Amino acid sequence: MLREAFSGRRRFEDFRQSLNVPRAVLARRLERLVDEGLLVKVPYAERPTRYEYRLTDKGRAFWDVLAAMWRWGSDWLWADGKRPPVALVDPDTGAEIKPVVVDETTGKRLDVRRVRVTRTAH
Repeated sequence: MLREAFSGRRRFEDFRQSLNVPRAVLARRLERLVDEGLLVKVPYAERPTRYEYRLTDKGRAFWDVLAAMWRWGSDWLWADGKRPPVALVDPDTGAEIKPVVVDETTGKRLDVRRVRVTRTAH
């Protein structure tokens, strides 16, 4: 659902056609994303009232998670020599983008062998 929002879909019918899910299922999923603060409903027509679903700051922040999952899928879910049907590309150069997770402070790529998880004080 969020992948579709990142692709520019905003209206219920656009989501429905792209995802090919029953209306009731789509309505529940969209409402959950609104309740969780990832999307916001914004009216675009008055009679009848119709809404667009727009990404919030919290929703846009999910892009990092989606990009990391996309990279993992591209690397591990396709047989040798096969490529996924879609790719992330730089709009200026057309070059394929391969996301990695980096530390915001140092800019260094995270390596699970060099990271420790600790509990924080409440």
